[in-house]
Amino acid sequence: MTDRLPPLPPDLLPPLADAALSDAQRAAVARIAAGPRGGLVGPFVPLLRSPELMTRLQLVGEYLRFDSVLDDDLVELVILYVARAWDQDFEFGYHHPLALRAGLPPAVVEAVARGVRPTAGRPEVGLVYDLVDELHTTRQVSDPVYTAAVAALGEVRVVEAVATAGYYTTLAMTMNAARTPPPDGAPRLPAREVA
Repeated sequence: MTDRLPPLPPDLLPPLADAALSDAQRAAVARIAAGPRGGLVGPFVPLLRSPELMTRLQLVGEYLRFDSVLDDDLVELVILYVARAWDQDFEFGYHHPLALRAGLPPAVVEAVARGVRPTAGRPEVGLVYDLVDELHTTRQVSDPVYTAAVAALGEVRVVEAVATAGYYTTLAMTMNAARTPPPDGAPRLPAREVA
């Protein structure tokens, strides 16, 4: 995305050696590996230090990412928004290709990466962006934004969009604290666009 990104700081909570895992950690790894994720990646590496917390969190995320009633492209839009809001390179790099596969137009992905409201894509893209952006920036949702989102998506999808933002915010904060590096070869977030 840009050639002038700062170097990555050292990972504070890197993967644990198999021999160092407790029985509870082994059970947590086995459980996540048996699910749709197929293994321990990204935020679950630092979260494994608390295996019960990791398991409970990843089950919430499993629902939101793989079984939510919110359309896949809108789930990925929320995730990319949170990655940008928290300057979280792993979340962005991991979900960038997933967002494109889910049908988010490249122009939407690039706008969100720069911290700009997307103008491309179907109308629901702008509505979901406005919902999570207003919630992140003002800590509230105005009546017009809420009304437009519910009219287009329904209450259940609005609740799941908000819950997805909250869940991925938890993961972003965890990875920022741990300095989790992005996946090898994945794109990093560009500098924010200044208005």
